Amino acid sequence: MATPAELKDALHPLRKALENPSADRLRPVLAAAFADDARLALCHPFGMLTGPEEFELQALGPLLTAIPDLERRDMIVMAGTSPEGEDWVGCMGNYMGTFLRPFFGIRPTGHLVHMRYHEFFRLEEGQIVEMQAIWDLPELMMQAGVWPMAPQMGAFVCTPAPMSGDGLTVTGDGQAALAHVVAMLTDLCRHPADPDPRVMQLERYWHPRFNWYGPAGIGTGRGIAGFRNWHQIPFLSAMPDRKLDAMGDLMSHWIGEGNYVCETGWPNMRLTLSGDGWMGIAPAGREVLLRSLDFWRLEDGLIRENWVLVDLLDLYRQIGVDVFARLASFNKARNLGPVTVPDGLTP
Repeated sequence: MATPAELKDALHPLRKALENPSADRLRPVLAAAFADDARLALCHPFGMLTGPEEFELQALGPLLTAIPDLERRDMIVMAGTSPEGEDWVGCMGNYMGTFLRPFFGIRPTGHLVHMRYHEFFRLEEGQIVEMQAIWDLPELMMQAGVWPMAPQMGAFVCTPAPMSGDGLTVTGDGQAALAHVVAMLTDLCRHPADPDPRVMQLERYWHPRFNWYGPAGIGTGRGIAGFRNWHQIPFLSAMPDRKLDAMGDLMSHWIGEGNYVCETGWPNMRLTLSGDGWMGIAPAGREVLLRSLDFWRLEDGLIRENWVLVDLLDLYRQIGVDVFARLASFNKARNLGPVTVPDGLTP
C-alpha cells in the first residue's frame, strides 16, 4: 500500500510527457509507466487493450496524428487506496490542440479543440497494471459540427478546473467527503421506488450554486433545477430501475482525498432503457451496462462541483446504434482531408 504522494509521484513522468508529447519521447515513458501486461479498459470504440504498445498504437498515436500539437491539461489529480485495498490515481482534464487530421471519422476543424478525459490508473510497485478511461469523443464531434445523434439538453462548455484552484494539490483525509457522497447516492436511489422526488434530499447534499459537468450528449447543469431538468428527470424517466455498485458484476473503486472524491467503475450501473427513452433514443426495452467515471468537490460540507463522464458511445453500441456508421454516412458528402493552417505571414 503506497501513500497518495507516492502514487502521484509514480504517475508524474507520464503526465509530464503528455503535456508536450511526441511519439519518440512518449514511447520510452509509456514503457516505463505501464506493465507489459497492463489491462487498459478504454471507452468505445477503443475497447480493451493490453500494455503500452497497444495503447500507443490504437489510442495515443492516432490522437497525436490528428492533433500534432496535442497537450494534456490535468485539472484534478487525486490518489489513495480503495476500500478493497487497491492503489488508484484518478485524473480529470482536457486534451487540447489544433485539430488538423481526421480522428475516427471526425473531420478536422483547423482550430483549437478540447476533449475531456477521466483516466484512472491502478498501480502496483510503482507501475500501472490497470487503466479505466473515458475520452469524451462526442465533445470533439460537436466542435467539428458532426454529432450525428440528438442534441443535448444541457449546456455545452469547455469543462473548467475546480473553482477552488486546488485540483492539482489535493491532500488530506477524505473519509468525511467520501461518506457524504456515498450517502447522497444512497438517497438518490430511494427514488423512484418512492415516487416523491423530495425523498432524494438534494438540498441536504448539494450546494445551491453547484455545477454538474456531464458528458457531451447530456451537457452541463447549474444548481438543483439545472441538474433535475437537463439530466436527472430525463435519465430516471428513461431508466427507473437503475442499480449501482457492488451488485453482481458491478463494481466501483472509490477514493476520498481532502475535499475531493472520485469513483471509477467498469461497469458500475445496470439499467433498462424503457419509459419514454433517453437522449432521443426510443425506449428499446433492453438492459444496458453503463461506465461512469466521476469526481466531486465539496465546499462547506456540500457538493459544489461534480464532473461526470459516461461512455455514451458504448451505450449506443449496446442497443444496436453504431454512431460511427451514422457519422460515416454523413461523411459521404464531407471533405475529410487534412487541414493546413496558413502561417499568417501573408494575407
